[in-house]
Amino acid sequence: MSSGSPPVLVTVWDNVCVNPACGGYYEHVVVLFSLVASHADIDLETVARLSAGASEVPVHVVNGTPEIVGAIALATCNRYEIYAEARSEDDVEAARSAIVTAISEHSGLAEHTVSTAFETRSGNAVTSHLFAVSSGLDSAVVGEREIAGQVRRALSGAQQDASASPALVRLFQAASKTAKDVGAQTALGSRGLSIVSVALDLAAEITGSSQLPHAGSYAGTKAVIFGTGAYAGATMAKLSERGCTDISVFSSSGRAEAFVASRSGTALDEASLADAIAQADVLIGCSGSDNRVEAADIERLRSSSPGNLVILDLALTHDFDPAVADLDNVDLLTLESVRLAAPAEQASSLAAASHIVEAAAHNFAKAQSSRAMDAAIVALRRHTMGVLEAELERVRSQHGCTAAAEEMEFAMRRMVKSLLHTPTVRARELAAAGDGDAYLAGLEALFGITVDAPVAATPEAPTPAATDCPVEHTA
Repeated sequence: MSSGSPPVLVTVWDNVCVNPACGGYYEHVVVLFSLVASHADIDLETVARLSAGASEVPVHVVNGTPEIVGAIALATCNRYEIYAEARSEDDVEAARSAIVTAISEHSGLAEHTVSTAFETRSGNAVTSHLFAVSSGLDSAVVGEREIAGQVRRALSGAQQDASASPALVRLFQAASKTAKDVGAQTALGSRGLSIVSVALDLAAEITGSSQLPHAGSYAGTKAVIFGTGAYAGATMAKLSERGCTDISVFSSSGRAEAFVASRSGTALDEASLADAIAQADVLIGCSGSDNRVEAADIERLRSSSPGNLVILDLALTHDFDPAVADLDNVDLLTLESVRLAAPAEQASSLAAASHIVEAAAHNFAKAQSSRAMDAAIVALRRHTMGVLEAELERVRSQHGCTAAAEEMEFAMRRMVKSLLHTPTVRARELAAAGDGDAYLAGLEALFGITVDAPVAATPEAPTPAATDCPVEHTA
């Protein structure tokens, strides 16, 4: 894993400055990079510790770091990733360092520990990785569809917090579209697998026929869910699908009543929780709160319960003391258990999904490359239209603002637009093919137009008004 070596950056072009006061035409370069910590590289306990205060990091670094233009955090039960835009390539190391410092402050981990835990992704790997993640290809349960919603919510939250830059918005929107294409065009995820569904399947296998009379069915079982977030909602839905009608919900923050108001289920409070645990067949942790249920409490509350108990601890920061696994008649399943038990997707589905992701990443990079020619296209158009305006001014000075002059102006403008069409199309084609430099060299050789090196974007100056004339000039 990279701990801070200078990355090769994905470069996108945006926001062209054509203000004559700038002395030329400038491109504003967009530099994207990402910091990735996931189940594929480090243990989930470390991921959990890193992601403490995850939602606050983007706003913190965007508001407090001049080198960072935008940032979005993607935090799930098995990954914590930061996607960021640096102001320039020279600012990337400072931007990365600021993110590492912010994560260290929020998580309480040393900066060195944070830095070495994250892999820095750059170049096309930024796009390819996010597209694969959104499509479920990089999940602990390959093909699960919950991650697509988490990617959408990450973007929505960043937009609400004003931490998402336009370039990052485009990146995440493209990732969501790719996930939809994978879902629509392949069989990946068609079995409806998710971390919750695999966990429930695993619990059914462990408990056997004593509590789950039909394979995978939860009819007749008593379940208690800890938590009221989106994860808890997905868990309740899966339990209901499998026939469970006795579902209770506990929230240490007191949100259980509001949670069950729009769902089936019973809200628990501190007073009723003990009895619910004593009678439950399955306890499911989805909250990750600081109020962990200790092994001694489970042992005491279950002392007179003859049945077995399955505990599904699906929170990234454990809801249950790991020591509950040592108690008699108690089986503990964690996210790591689910990851190891997740069934493999068919090779054909994986290949088809991977092909869609690769093609989408290539097309995204191609589309962004074409934006590199925006400044050149604008420069050529401004140069050409400047010549046209000079000629039209001569016509007006000779013939006045007559109907004939208006017709001539209309014809000349239409001709110039027609002539500019092919150079505009070729500019984007050459950029997509990686030959944009040849186009820029041609502009300079033929027209003396120089498109300078990237600088910070400057607002475009308004186009000078046409000479006052009673005749309306059609652009």
